[in-house]
Amino acid sequence: MDVGAADFARCLPCLRDRIGRAAFLGLDMEFTGLHSAFPESNQPSLFDSPAERYQKVRRSVQRFTITQLGLAIFLEENSNKYVVHSYNFFLFPSTLGVMDAELTLSASSIQFLSHYGFDYNKFLKDGIPYMNELQEKILSQRLLEGSWKVCSALNMNVVKKAIDEVTCWIAAAKEGDTMILQDLSDSQMLDVQLVLRQALPNIWTQPLGDNELMVKKVTPQHRRLLESSSHDSCRKELILTSARGFTNLFQIIVKAKKPLVGHNMLMDLCHLHDKFYNPLPESYEEFKKNIHHLFPVLIDTKTVTKSVWKNYQFPRVSNLLEVYEVLCSSDLNPMDPSCPVIALASDSVRYAEKKAPHEAAYDAFVCGSVLLKSAHLLLCGLTDDAVKANSSFSQYLTMLAEYLNKVNFIRGGVSSIVRMNCRIFLGKMIPAGTPLPWLSVFEVGHGWMKGRSTRSYSLFVALILEGFQRTNSFCSPIDLSMSFVFCMITKITLSCRSLSTAAGGTLRM
Repeated sequence: MDVGAADFARCLPCLRDRIGRAAFLGLDMEFTGLHSAFPESNQPSLFDSPAERYQKVRRSVQRFTITQLGLAIFLEENSNKYVVHSYNFFLFPSTLGVMDAELTLSASSIQFLSHYGFDYNKFLKDGIPYMNELQEKILSQRLLEGSWKVCSALNMNVVKKAIDEVTCWIAAAKEGDTMILQDLSDSQMLDVQLVLRQALPNIWTQPLGDNELMVKKVTPQHRRLLESSSHDSCRKELILTSARGFTNLFQIIVKAKKPLVGHNMLMDLCHLHDKFYNPLPESYEEFKKNIHHLFPVLIDTKTVTKSVWKNYQFPRVSNLLEVYEVLCSSDLNPMDPSCPVIALASDSVRYAEKKAPHEAAYDAFVCGSVLLKSAHLLLCGLTDDAVKANSSFSQYLTMLAEYLNKVNFIRGGVSSIVRMNCRIFLGKMIPAGTPLPWLSVFEVGHGWMKGRSTRSYSLFVALILEGFQRTNSFCSPIDLSMSFVFCMITKITLSCRSLSTAAGGTLRM
């Protein structure tokens, strides 16, 4: 289902209800670009550390924007049936007041989306506005100061015309007289009202519907009385709600705390933070804390399916849709009564009839479906038929415990970053009842590093334990058994608590 600015407010109550009842949410996004080519050093490298990769992604996220966000709401009807409502939200940065975002377009990304039928008219003409908390604070301050300015060039001409018409009319108008301004869009309606009220203390404005605005001549005393009314369409809270746009839905998702499922979702998480929460912080650690606060349960299907590849006769595939097709058509998930039944709701049924790759709502639906089918496959390998026949999403979550909050790290030099509580450190036991006042970060950076000799390789392992404020680095030539790694790591007992990143396989403790 496509949702633009014209329909968004009407759809929001239904979305709130469905998200509240959801088992989990599938997420996908399309962007105006992926990786900024400037500077050249910003290109992802095989040997990026997590912090280095984050800085590169951060620079790209600051330049590019979201064109389309797909949200698939998976409702669990019974033990193994899910009904899916999948939405395409077309987004466009707010141009309300003083805000005017600068957008960068990647030619290859635009060409790619165009090839798959992306509707740029919906993006440009009916994109839902949004803002983060910093932008909302600036806008709120402008409203309090009464220093409203029109940023949109399109609205500026409309506002100028409205001012000319009202100025000519009011000179001869009597108190109580009215005039009508016509053909105003929602954003133009707001800009015209705020500018007129700011410039003329003896007029009042009231939207009439059908893109019409009534202007009435009043006394300043009557004007102050009207401004205190709960029916004023220009009340600050109403303006901010309108300006927040899609951010209102983001806040509903955050409040619901439902498991959020994506595929290679690091870039998605960075955009969610930057566009709807706050500008991305410079600190990678602060970013991880913020994301864990916003979304306590993250599942990256790339991380899950990599494990499936290793444990089952699963063909190597290159993208999400191919994974979905293999899981749907192969003998891995035979169509028996215990398999999860995934049914598209009537508002999303077109995805059952025709594939729509790289359409955000379709990819979000596919992503959630891959999760269910992969989880069921893992469940089948470890439980009896009675458990499989009555499987629920809570059981699937239990099966997926080792993959929670592990976000795939594409082509990076680090295997895993795990935020944890440490109860054992280098053989020293901390009593079980002892409070754990710190969260420590354990990083394993690994990759075969070419040495001076073409046959000489080393494995680099870095233990960063923030609670102890020290770094231990080990660099040693070893054989492929990785025995050196395990002899160092098995001295630590971990329990995962937050966001992790994985590349090329996750090293489990």
